[in-house]
Amino acid sequence: MPAFHRHVLVTPGETAVSVWVEDDYHHMGVTLHHDGATVVRVEAEMLRAPWSTCPGAVAQLEATFAGVALEAVATRGEKTINCTHLHDMAVIAAAHAHDAAPTRYAIAVSDAVDGIRVAEIARDGVHVLRLVEQSGLIVEPAAASKGTLFQLGGWIASLEPAEREAARLLRWAAIIAHGRAIPMDRQSDATRMPATCFTFQEGRKQRASRVGRIVDFSAGDTLPLTG
Repeated sequence: MPAFHRHVLVTPGETAVSVWVEDDYHHMGVTLHHDGATVVRVEAEMLRAPWSTCPGAVAQLEATFAGVALEAVATRGEKTINCTHLHDMAVIAAAHAHDAAPTRYAIAVSDAVDGIRVAEIARDGVHVLRLVEQSGLIVEPAAASKGTLFQLGGWIASLEPAEREAARLLRWAAIIAHGRAIPMDRQSDATRMPATCFTFQEGRKQRASRVGRIVDFSAGDTLPLTG
């Protein structure tokens, strides 16, 4: 079935934790080097990004998180002046800094059929959550129904801690997946975008051009982060 696919791989170590993400539009990773309590250095790499200005966000990520306590990374803020994807990966990295083993999330969001989209996420091969959206409104699960993807904050907060991270990843992937239904000419003018990320800040979006290669993982046998 045609779908948007996004995988997130978390790899912890003794003094560093890395998180990589790959989907139709992105392939990038973040490594937080730490002393057990504080981020001492931040590395990031963009192998595939949608805009010519995106690589500049690597320096911004370092400025945002270097010197921050691991337990404070999630509340550090400044997401909209960063690449939102790198920022999210840094937050996940901090949360898993002391894990003993890697974690892999696999997300699939189906293309709409009769206005219905299905979004699912698995952690280490085990199904965690499923969202069903009809004509822009969530209809499943019942506890999250009648709202849009942007109105799921209360539902996510009500989940068990182990499910909250997965729910945030699933919601964000479902939002990004809308790009599969938008003609490329309508999503290639950064000047039309609100200031929601590093590239879309005033003065930068005027010189941003669409450059990223798009990969449709549902068209073959390759999955994200397996190359």
